[in-house]
Amino acid sequence: MERVAIFVDVQNVYYTTRQVFGRHFDYNAFWAQVTAGREVALANAYAVERGDARQRQFQNILRGIGFTVKLKPFIQRRDGSAKGDWDVGITLDVMEAAPLVDRVVLVSGDGDFDLLVVRARERHDVTVDVYGVERLTADTLRRAASHFVPIEESLLLNGSRDQTT
Repeated sequence: MERVAIFVDVQNVYYTTRQVFGRHFDYNAFWAQVTAGREVALANAYAVERGDARQRQFQNILRGIGFTVKLKPFIQRRDGSAKGDWDVGITLDVMEAAPLVDRVVLVSGDGDFDLLVVRARERHDVTVDVYGVERLTADTLRRAASHFVPIEESLLLNGSRDQTT
């Protein structure tokens, strides 16, 4: 059975699906699609901790699906800007998991991950599937992937049910 490691950039998928579709990503449908006939070696969802009840409920839903939720504190700077991305953490986790699995699934449209995808494929001979909103996924990331899977209707929740990142 093929072993898979799944990495979800929660902030990226939240904002890109909301911007393009006005809807939320369906984590249950995604899980069913990427795990069918596969053994899940690792499944991480990376999010920013803002400390509100709705966000904790969403994180518990992710855990119930099968994800390990990794949280980083939300940092509000004095100038009003914010920080809380997981790029380095995702990169480290992918490179640690890649030699142990047959397939890596990355959910993000962030072009910063193109080099990661290339390196994981070259150094560990692993298949890398990238899921992202087509219009907002970097061309370099799509080209780097073994397979690019656009997030479309089948991976979106019906209506605009609320989801907190």
